[in-house]
Amino acid sequence: MTERRWVWMYGVAGDDLDARASGAAGVGGASLRTITAAGLTGIVGDVTDREYGEAALRRNLEDLDWLARTARAHHAVLETVAGGGPVVPMRLATLFADDAAVASMLRERADDFRRALSLIEARSEWGVKAYVTKPADPVVDSEPQATGPGAAYLRRRRAALNASKDARSQALASAQAVYAELGRVAELSRLYPPQAPDLAGQPAPMVLNAAYLVSDERAREFSAAVARLAKSHRVVELALTGPWPPYSFVGEDSPG
Repeated sequence: MTERRWVWMYGVAGDDLDARASGAAGVGGASLRTITAAGLTGIVGDVTDREYGEAALRRNLEDLDWLARTARAHHAVLETVAGGGPVVPMRLATLFADDAAVASMLRERADDFRRALSLIEARSEWGVKAYVTKPADPVVDSEPQATGPGAAYLRRRRAALNASKDARSQALASAQAVYAELGRVAELSRLYPPQAPDLAGQPAPMVLNAAYLVSDERAREFSAAVARLAKSHRVVELALTGPWPPYSFVGEDSPG
């Protein structure tokens, strides 16, 4: 029996998408191809049921190595195609039963895609995260108090806790200021919940997890603004990533 195949969708572009998508390899090593409908172009590839069918996909999405490898391949396709114009990125593992289902979706959501393409043209997504820097060494109260190793330990512990609370409070205030200041350079911004240290790959607490839609002509200005804010807000460490396909600004729950 012939193994069932699924259509993996990477993104949607206008009808002027050139042939640069054809032939390049995507997820699963499959060559890219396009499906056109309603004046739009869907960038797709074929994947097998063995690895990307419902049961297999549910299992594979729990495999971090598989997930990272697949996400890199998906992102690489979007980067390649977006080099020549705006592309609305589809989320990882957006699958359709066949080409007809893709074409039907393009026709049904044509107005939404056209608005999204207009919004993201000549614009990219940048990410900014802020982490609490290590607090300064705590100052232990020098006034006469109870003596003994136990009392001294409690004083040091109390001073360390107070220093940590002060550092976090100052970091939160700085994060709010950074978020607002960078928003003046961007077209749109979006705030996400801070990531846990194990997900962020950074032991310090995260106090800002933001995405910005930035005009390509202002990308250097945005990067310079991040560097300037990093110097003026020493209580946080800023991390800038990008440019990325504008995932945060084209979904149904995106701002604007």
